[in-house]
Amino acid sequence: MSMKAIVVKDKLLSGPDEMQVFTVPIPVPKKGEILVKIEAIGIQGKYQHKPPLPFIPGRELSGMVACVHNSSKKFKVGERVFGSIPWGTYAEYVCVKEEQIHRAPDNLTYEQAAGFYVAYSTSYVGLVVRGNLKPGETVLVLAAAGGVGIAAVQIAKALGATVIAAVGSEDKFDICKREGADHAINYRNKSWTQEVLKLTNGKGADIIYDPVGMIEESLKCIAWNGRALVIGFAGGTIEKVATNRVLLKNVSVVGLRMGSYAINKSELLPQVSERLFDMIAKGCLVFPNYLNSFAFPNSHNPTLTFVHIYPVHQANI
Repeated sequence: MSMKAIVVKDKLLSGPDEMQVFTVPIPVPKKGEILVKIEAIGIQGKYQHKPPLPFIPGRELSGMVACVHNSSKKFKVGERVFGSIPWGTYAEYVCVKEEQIHRAPDNLTYEQAAGFYVAYSTSYVGLVVRGNLKPGETVLVLAAAGGVGIAAVQIAKALGATVIAAVGSEDKFDICKREGADHAINYRNKSWTQEVLKLTNGKGADIIYDPVGMIEESLKCIAWNGRALVIGFAGGTIEKVATNRVLLKNVSVVGLRMGSYAINKSELLPQVSERLFDMIAKGCLVFPNYLNSFAFPNSHNPTLTFVHIYPVHQANI
């Protein structure tokens, strides 16, 4: 049997407009794997590692279990699931390892579930595991109206932090406030770091959550003994940081690549998911209704949907 999939064949692509749909065989699950019929796909930013050619891009997915290997005991055909894999989700079906997916909570749509795993897991691990966030601290979230930004705002607020949301235009302030931010500022204003200091009575933010690539400038408004979290480089520039500021303020600059946990500390992932599910059940996390979505081209499944978790112009497949 065959399916539709976007396949990167003989060269890497410079942008999403170069993607092409091909007809390929439906994969067969191996030991410890299940076959998922995909219903929604999250769109991410640039790949930090390039898979060998040819490959099917895409990481985040939600869908329904279509088939299980006879060794699989965790899932049953027909269950709603979601999760993340290194690549392979820009297709109608995909085989995944049991530990890479989770049952989808009943109160999440397929679109919401597809946008949940990477954004919310990244933000939770960044703030709690890497950033050691404590109640009463102040968190500055850069690009707070984006996918991981909204997740960071909600999680930080749920954990008792004061949240300063920094975005690139004032028309995004309402989004940030709706998601729980206490304050919103425009980081395109030259004096934005002074605004942070003013909001914190001169102390600065205890944690900087940066998926953009603005650590260097953010060090001007970080608190003594603060933690600067390097989440990504959506702005397109990989920074060089003045380490004298790191020394003088006793700052920790901490990196986070969520995908590496599956290789180096996979036992943490179920714990993170359980904690996030608990926060969902208690109403601490409210997922966006993704309005920016579009149908998978030429699909046999008319409901298969791409969900814009990040701006499309950042994609580099």
